[in-house]
Amino acid sequence: MAATLGLNKVFILDKYFSELQKYWETEKRLQDATSSGEASNLQNRLRTLSNGLVGLRNSLHENGLQNLDSAEPHPPPIEAPQQVQQNYSNVLQVGPDQTVGLDNFAGSAPHLNFGSTFGLQTADGFSTMRSMQSHVTEVSSVMTGNVSDPSINSADGGLDTFNPGDSGARVLAKDHLVPNAQLSPPQPVNTIQPNYYNIQQPAPVVAGNHSRQSPPQQLFPAHSDSNHVMKDNQGGIMPRSRGDIPYSSNIQSHALPPPPPIPIAGEGGAFSRSAVRPRTPPDERIRKRERDLADEARKSRLAEISDLIHLEPQMTEDAILRTLQARFFNQKYLTNVGPIVLSLNPYRDIGNPLTLSSTRSNGSNPEITKVIQEVIRLQGESGYPQAIIISGSCGSGKTHTSMVVLRQLFESAGGGTETDTFKHLAASFTVLRSLGAAKTTSNRESSRIGHFIEVQVSDGALYRTKIHCYFLDHNRVVKPLPMEKNYHIFYQMLAGLTEEEKKQLGLSGFTVKDLLYLNMGDTRQDEAQDAQRFAEWKANLAVLGIPFMDVIRVMSAILLLGNVEFAPRATEESYDVEIIGKEELNSVSSLLGIPTSLLCQGLTSRTHSVRGQQMKSLSDANLCNATRNALAKALYCRTVATIVRRANSIKRPIGPLSGTMSSGSNESVHHELASHHASTIGTAGSKKSNKSMAMLNNAVRHATDGFIGILDMFGFEDSKPSQLEQLCINLCSETMQHFYNTHIFKSSIESCREEGIAMDVNIEYVDNVPVIDLISSLRSGLLSMLDVECSVRGFPETYVQKVKVQHKDNRKLFQPKHCDINRTFGITHYTGQVVYDTSDFLDTNRDVIPDDLVSVFSRGICNFGFATHLFGNEIKAMCSQGGGEIVPRGVSFRISPTSHPELLNGDEPVSTLTQDFHTRLDNLLRTLVHAKPHFIRCVRPNGSDSLTEFDRNLVVHQIRSLQILETVHLMAKGFPHRMRFKAFNARYRVLARFNQLYRADEKAVDDCEIILDCYVRELRAMAPDTLPQNTSWAHGRKHVFLSEGARQQLERIREERRNNAALRIQCLWRAWTVRRRTHGRLAQTGRGLNVQPTPTNANLNQAGPCFPSHWDPKFNNAQNARVSTRRPRPQPISGTPPPDLMQTDRCDLKIIQQTCALFGLDLERPPPIPPSRSYSIVSGKKVTFPQTRLMKMQYPDNGKGDILLLKGDAIVVLGVSTRRGHLIVEKMNQTLHVPFHYLEMGPL
Repeated sequence: MAATLGLNKVFILDKYFSELQKYWETEKRLQDATSSGEASNLQNRLRTLSNGLVGLRNSLHENGLQNLDSAEPHPPPIEAPQQVQQNYSNVLQVGPDQTVGLDNFAGSAPHLNFGSTFGLQTADGFSTMRSMQSHVTEVSSVMTGNVSDPSINSADGGLDTFNPGDSGARVLAKDHLVPNAQLSPPQPVNTIQPNYYNIQQPAPVVAGNHSRQSPPQQLFPAHSDSNHVMKDNQGGIMPRSRGDIPYSSNIQSHALPPPPPIPIAGEGGAFSRSAVRPRTPPDERIRKRERDLADEARKSRLAEISDLIHLEPQMTEDAILRTLQARFFNQKYLTNVGPIVLSLNPYRDIGNPLTLSSTRSNGSNPEITKVIQEVIRLQGESGYPQAIIISGSCGSGKTHTSMVVLRQLFESAGGGTETDTFKHLAASFTVLRSLGAAKTTSNRESSRIGHFIEVQVSDGALYRTKIHCYFLDHNRVVKPLPMEKNYHIFYQMLAGLTEEEKKQLGLSGFTVKDLLYLNMGDTRQDEAQDAQRFAEWKANLAVLGIPFMDVIRVMSAILLLGNVEFAPRATEESYDVEIIGKEELNSVSSLLGIPTSLLCQGLTSRTHSVRGQQMKSLSDANLCNATRNALAKALYCRTVATIVRRANSIKRPIGPLSGTMSSGSNESVHHELASHHASTIGTAGSKKSNKSMAMLNNAVRHATDGFIGILDMFGFEDSKPSQLEQLCINLCSETMQHFYNTHIFKSSIESCREEGIAMDVNIEYVDNVPVIDLISSLRSGLLSMLDVECSVRGFPETYVQKVKVQHKDNRKLFQPKHCDINRTFGITHYTGQVVYDTSDFLDTNRDVIPDDLVSVFSRGICNFGFATHLFGNEIKAMCSQGGGEIVPRGVSFRISPTSHPELLNGDEPVSTLTQDFHTRLDNLLRTLVHAKPHFIRCVRPNGSDSLTEFDRNLVVHQIRSLQILETVHLMAKGFPHRMRFKAFNARYRVLARFNQLYRADEKAVDDCEIILDCYVRELRAMAPDTLPQNTSWAHGRKHVFLSEGARQQLERIREERRNNAALRIQCLWRAWTVRRRTHGRLAQTGRGLNVQPTPTNANLNQAGPCFPSHWDPKFNNAQNARVSTRRPRPQPISGTPPPDLMQTDRCDLKIIQQTCALFGLDLERPPPIPPSRSYSIVSGKKVTFPQTRLMKMQYPDNGKGDILLLKGDAIVVLGVSTRRGHLIVEKMNQTLHVPFHYLEMGPL
């Protein structure tokens, strides 16, 4: 009976702790659950396991009570020692000769509460609560029977209570039976939980816990374990006789760990961290989970899906997220959604300055290369402008992507990186990057200047570029936020200037912590990196032809201006101020070339116009400090604008072509040409002259219509607090999102509705027009109301009050909590809610500098020409209004240069900051509307710039805000592409035979149907598993509507047909060449050879795959002559065709020719490319010709030629060749034209 009792307890204990281990593991998985469905399944499993544990425990108690009377008497149980709580971090090592004590564990869930300690010693030195790893199948029936017993779940037999009457039960630990182990009720749970995870870890040894018990005797000798423990062939333990099981005289009471409570969602259980404290720290557990997810993602098949329209079987948000995660961990950061590209920021090079030169090591990306090739093809064939729009949140990698796109555009369009255009453009971006980038809370390389790069392609090369900049963040110069930094150039200056240069500039002894404009924010600095970037900035500034000392003097003056403070003097005069930092003021006046007294007068006094009379007044300390900050911001903004103008003027060609946008301060070249010809040809104001000018403008517009633009605008921001700059930035982001929605969703849906085409999917996208109207409406928008408040000299409180009254029923405007309700309001943007603080709205929007300060920069006072040039237009306006004298009249000018031709409207500037930004944004939209857009959507994978972290919550938020799921549904199941019948026929007529098509304008619809029939036959001949999900098309009244799958298949078939045709031409040409050579040789020897000029069908069939089966050799020149000699321009493949207005504005070809003849223009030839310079740029330095370079590879490749240049040979480069992309080299007194990519610079 005792043997049976012991074996049953062995089996039940083994099963009990096995199920308890499963419970702990399931509960840990429940804490890490990410979806409600998974959490619900895990909760049901926890309930099942808990019920099973209750059944096992009750079985053990009932078994002990039934057999307790038949057992022989035992000594009374030893009193339980005091409960000890300890952590596994303090566990003592257990040796083979030590006595192991299993102390009292207590936890909230699961509760391990051992009322006493019992000791045991084994030969291997380790003690566990379970000795058998295999499970006994007989115990399963016991557990199952107890689960079904309703009495188990009663109040008396709860999940975490024991029956106190069960005394005298025996407990088996390891392989030993301990008789008279008394079951005691559970002790109160201690709030200090032990860190346990695996119950098979060695039990801790605690000094003092064994003082009340004698050393336990060895129950089983080490050499006889195999004899006493008998196992069957299934791994289970065989029953033994009672004589095989010795008993210990040391009996201690013991309580089994009760089953833990079931965590319930909504009651702090499902995702509660207090349920189980793991043995490992939370950070380590999170990192382990991330590593596991990364390993699973690397092995996932979803990483092979390069286009999200091919997701099977369901296109859900979770499927998109898992696909992007798998591709991210497999280092595939670019994913297509049809023609749209999703780019995950890889964070592979954190220290990258994000310039055009820094992308040298980046290889070509197939996804981006495909977009660029499509852009170049459409621009070359149709002549329509193309725009690559890069959008995303702040820190998503837009700037890096734009630089990669621009570099690959140069490599694909011809010329490569050795052209002067690329070199100067790279130098421009290196200079502008230091001036326009700063560290923010969310991005250490945040671009504070938006760019629109306009590129024109001619004769296979990029010959002209122009940069349009959008600068908003002016206040950062004088007041960076506490956790952010000022612009990079200031830190790079302090790290890169020599001591002699610092002494010359007045910065000797100053550090980041000593300058007020820098120590307001983050003062940490990587001096080595900043010094290196400053050296590159200095070298590239020289490439642009901008004097280094001119720019650096202005930057030093800005830094020193911050240390000039004005404080009220302790006198009765409230306007008497005291200057703090007179030495810095003297240094500033010396750097700017202005007398100190006049500079101080301009900072501390104001001129007012009272009834036509000018009067001067002193300013108080606050107004003086504000004027000082206005001067610093004006110097910085105007220096950046001057550098941009200089960079664009370098690349301006000599010819009639110019930019399509005139938002900058530079005038367009065609306006200059118009003025020149108007003054030299004909009579000014005559009808002939006016007609000629109109013809010239139309002709130039026809020639300059096409360009390729790359847009890298501001990403959405949520700074705390958000200022007026953030409101304008978010308005720009909202506008770009609306442009995306209009082009992708609205135009496709409305076109299908107009032509009666039904789509299989209903696209419900979020339209953000209400938010744009709330901000930029001309009558009641927030920006318009701000301009009105600035004109009446209002206050932030009155502005916020008027906004709330005007838009009280607008759902996009909300009242933030825990903020100053008199100065703040909130807007619900397409990415979330943002709270704006209006404390500085009015001053930032006014954006003015008084003419008292501008007048000191006139040539008569200022001897620094660069500083005078910064305020040149303002000084001219003052001179014209003052009758030739520059005298302050009490007017104000804009701090930043404006795009408006007029500077003043009375005594105030003609525009405010928001008006000027809104005007430039409208000009940008007008340019984009007339262009074919191509979208690249950037996504930020995590917020810590980590290479191995994928934040699912952050990515999901961006997927929803960018409406990626709706885009996938439209591309996969809708008709996002539509083409006119003529454009479709011109593009895909190669699918049908030549004699099948009518090739007439009135038969365009019939030709379209014939081509589509051929397309359907091609699809039927293909294997079903190779076809995409949706290859459907629809025939409308004006357009052919195509799904993305159909467009891809049409392009694939077209490419195959064109390749086959090229192979056929090559075969025919090579065969004809061979026959001609053979015939010539035989004619010289006197023998003739009959050569058939046209191959027969048999010969063509024997030629192999070069001749498709549908090729008919009966086509002759007479049939080819029927083809129209005037080939129509093909329309774009996808998207909305340009409006008819563009076609009606174009001049007739004869009018263009007459105009060109009249003014001496030749539009048939490309504009002249600027001659190559007599030097090359290496590491920011000019290296003149001749140069010594090394061969990177053998030239020629085939090893044939009179002169062979081997890899590693040092050769002399004489200059740039007339052949594009070639250099003239000298070898053995002979000159060769070698491609530039075969050469590399040797050591300088």
